[in-house]
Amino acid sequence: MPVAVYGAAAPGAAIKKQQQDVLGFLEANKIEFEEKDIALRLIISDNSLLCLLFPLPAAMLKDYDAFFEARENNAVYAFLGLTAPPGSKEAEALAKQQA
Repeated sequence: MPVAVYGAAAPGAAIKKQQQDVLGFLEANKIEFEEKDIALRLIISDNSLLCLLFPLPAAMLKDYDAFFEARENNAVYAFLGLTAPPGSKEAEALAKQQA
């Protein structure tokens, strides 16, 4: 099951760099992912009032700072709810903890 990565199609420069950083890391580590756009949407309700909706993903949102910290601590797979592949730094650290 791929990791869901939620972002905006037209974010600001700082957010765009963070999105690229996360996607680049996932691609480099061959972690399967699916991008989902959560851009602001405008919806007119039945009573003709303008409503601003920020669609929230069904999965838990993770923030960039927590992702970066997990990456620095070799704990990204655990952060994403995945099993670390054999031979990875994260798998080796887990094996040491369990010994």
